[in-house]
Amino acid sequence: MTKFKETFRIESARLEEWDYSNPWWYYVTINTKNHVSYFGQVENGKMIFNKLGKLAKKCWDDIPIYFPNAELDYYVIMPNHLHGIIIINPNVETGHAPSLQNKKLSLSNIVGSFKSAVTQSARDKGSLNFAWQPRFYDRIIRNEKELYNIRKYIEQNPLKWELEKDDSENIYDLL
Repeated sequence: MTKFKETFRIESARLEEWDYSNPWWYYVTINTKNHVSYFGQVENGKMIFNKLGKLAKKCWDDIPIYFPNAELDYYVIMPNHLHGIIIINPNVETGHAPSLQNKKLSLSNIVGSFKSAVTQSARDKGSLNFAWQPRFYDRIIRNEKELYNIRKYIEQNPLKWELEKDDSENIYDLL
């Protein structure tokens, strides 16, 4: 750990040599602060959303509206976290809004905007204590086998909730 302004900080887990605006497939995990279950509950292996869970789902589903070069693949919103695959596609010039086409789209922009939208909407609706854990986990999906295993993990996450909800996750078991 290094110090910045006399305070210890956690080093980035991101690959230094990778440009996260590269068109690619990315797996992300985003946790609520202190793993508080804000989004609902799992019953019989199925996620049951409360109002905040429905809001988070809508914000996630809306990502391609605000980031036209982003596409969503499998995802699951759990009581206290979200797993999802975000695909950043190459820029496609449309002739419309050229100023937006020059804006660099990165994984951090997408996730940060999602987290911000959920937080603002949650607080506007009275959930003043809602907060995300700082940062997020990401993995560059390297091949079809990883994609298959990550999709399977996402799909089965609600089924495993009762067994694993108190365990820390380890993505490397998937790959």
